[in-house]
Amino acid sequence: MAQYLLSIYQPVGPAPAPEVLEPIMRDLEALNGEMKAAGAWVFAAGLHPTDSATVVRQQGSEVMITDGPFAEAKEHLGGFTVIEAADLDAALGWAGKLTRATTLPVEVRPVQH
Repeated sequence: MAQYLLSIYQPVGPAPAPEVLEPIMRDLEALNGEMKAAGAWVFAAGLHPTDSATVVRQQGSEVMITDGPFAEAKEHLGGFTVIEAADLDAALGWAGKLTRATTLPVEVRPVQH
């Protein structure tokens, strides 16, 4: 079985109101349970807001550290799930369920071993 990274992208801005967020979190918890029961779930996590990010990069012979996200954008990586799936079609099936649960776009990429 191959592993796939399901990256969840969310818009920049404040979190949705509780009445919007609570059903999403409930659906996400149910989906995580479904993935675990199917043996597909490996690991999942949400991320803190982009203002908590630190970027480390090499510039010539120096290592530079800057605050903030790598790139300014209208969307950012808000969380991710790593799954095991037989093939890309199976991974896309889980991603479809994840985008329905979160109401956010999900990027699917195979993990390189």
